[in-house]
Amino acid sequence: MKESINAARKSSQKRQDCSGAGGAGFVRSHLCDALLARGDWIICVDSYITGCRDDVWPLTNHPRFRLVEKDVCEFVEIDEPVDQIYNLACAASPPQYQADPIHTMMTCVAGTGNLLALAERHGASFLWRSAEHPQREDYRGNVSCIGPRACYDEGKRAAEALCFEMLRAGRVDARVARIFNTCGPRMQADDGRIVSNLVVQALSGKSLTIYGSGTQTRSFCYVSDLVRGLMALMDVRPNPGMPVNLGNPGEFSINALAEMIRTMVPAPAALVYKPLPKDDPQRRRPDISRAIGLLNWQPAVPLAEGLGYTIEWFANSLGELPRPRTVAPNRLHSTAASQPAPAGS
Repeated sequence: MKESINAARKSSQKRQDCSGAGGAGFVRSHLCDALLARGDWIICVDSYITGCRDDVWPLTNHPRFRLVEKDVCEFVEIDEPVDQIYNLACAASPPQYQADPIHTMMTCVAGTGNLLALAERHGASFLWRSAEHPQREDYRGNVSCIGPRACYDEGKRAAEALCFEMLRAGRVDARVARIFNTCGPRMQADDGRIVSNLVVQALSGKSLTIYGSGTQTRSFCYVSDLVRGLMALMDVRPNPGMPVNLGNPGEFSINALAEMIRTMVPAPAALVYKPLPKDDPQRRRPDISRAIGLLNWQPAVPLAEGLGYTIEWFANSLGELPRPRTVAPNRLHSTAASQPAPAGS
């Protein structure tokens, strides 16, 4: 990888430095691990507004890792060569991004603008982690620009536009990944995501909360698969010049997800249904044809396997809680040939 907010050095003789914004978050910390594993130098930038310092603290003694506390909404400068910049900054779950919606939107727009300017100054490639759409990448979108999700949805869309304007102007080698629901170790117990909500409730012996009827669907990608996709998109030549969906096309209803978790955690748990939040999407399933064709990428870890790793991690991190019925071996950085997860009900 190149040198940018997440900076790393390739094991080859040419040093490659990467910079990662939001590097102390769930997905971002796994990206730092993977970049270090392949030999890159990493500069990790995070404000810790939603990121967790503990996720990257074990890396701080690594000779190729540097941690910088900084809000990307402010001016960003790196006093070292930078080859690649991964911008994963921005709260990703509704409770987090709605806690300070103005900062959420500014992180997307002003933060991305600052990091694109950094990329231009260093001649670095740039990758923006955008939001998912329930369709192919050429879907134009249908979101409320004034609803409670607008700070996130419209912020992501505006940042995409900024990336492609910089690309068309020949100023930055910018790439855009649209990522879908992701699960795995280091998720925060209180982040408000559906997987962490249900897993923590099940392990704590509480009823599982489902919003709406539970028939709405989601697709869940294991974190190591997503990291492989992000790295593949950053490294592919030539630049695709278009957004690329990264996610697992296996589609599951929320009811099916809850039942799967109930079978994997021994403590019995009832289901409790509550009203669906405003503007909550009814379906999320990525079409990954573009990723398969351009990146030779598709997910390798099916949902049941990924949930096993996730449940085991939460059981360990939350203390003496019921153990999951099945625990899979560690595949955190697997690069095995990928097979999409089977669709559920």
